[in-house]
Parts: sequence; C-alpha cells; structure tokens
Amino acid sequence: MAHKLVPDQENTYMELGKLIGESSYNRDKKKIVLENIELDILRSNDGDLVIGEVKKSSKALHSARLQLSYYLHRLKQKGILAKGVLLVPKEKKKEEIELTEEMEIEIVKILNEIYQIMQETKPQPPEKIQYCKSCAYLEFCWS
Repeated sequence: MAHKLVPDQENTYMELGKLIGESSYNRDKKKIVLENIELDILRSNDGDLVIGEVKKSSKALHSARLQLSYYLHRLKQKGILAKGVLLVPKEKKKEEIELTEEMEIEIVKILNEIYQIMQETKPQPPEKIQYCKSCAYLEFCWS
C-alpha cells in the first residue's frame, strides 16, 4: 500500500468480503472513507460513535482486532473518540473493541515496524505463510 500497490480486486476472497459487507447490517451507514482507512460500518449507540469492521469468518480475529484498533487510534488522533465492534455475520459473532492504552502502544510499535519496512530499498524475500493461499497480493510476491 505504501508503494501504491493495490490488491487483486477480482480475488475471490476480496469479492466475498465485499458481498458480505454489502448484504449485512443494512440499517447502518457503510463504507465511510477517511484518508487511508475505510470504515465498514458507522453507527451511533446511546450517543457513542461506533465503527464496525465486518469479517467473513473469525479465523483471524487477532489481526481484525489490530485493524479496528488502528482505525480507533487514527480517529482519536483526529479528535474523534469512538468505540469499535467486530462483526462476523455468518457466525453471528460480535465483539466490542475499545482502544486501551496497551493496544495503542502495540499499534504504535507495529506502525514503527511498518515505517522501517517502507524505508527499505528492496522488499524482503517472500516467505510462504498460511495466509498466502487466500491473499489478494499473492501475485506480487510469487510472480
């Protein structure tokens, strides 16, 4: 993303994710873009701003929590306090997320690691991991 590379928009998993997001939670505002983040859902709950992240499964909940925490962190930097909710409609799962001090420290640490990677002149050699088979960036690494 830092080098303006976009994932394969016709990737089956990307298309499935879009379909799930579009067909779920019809009463909520969807696809709100703020700079480099795209919020799946925006709602108000008892006066609190709540942003939602919709996932097709609960397989990678840790990374989904980090993603949502990053969004909350970015909003906080803009002076917008919000809460988050991870939603997995297919499994009827819902997990509320609040940005804690510990999570903010982890987000800042990860961002620093990302910035270091962005400064490298060459990408690291690809390393096959369990997520490669469904990744929309697959061709960038392995072609």
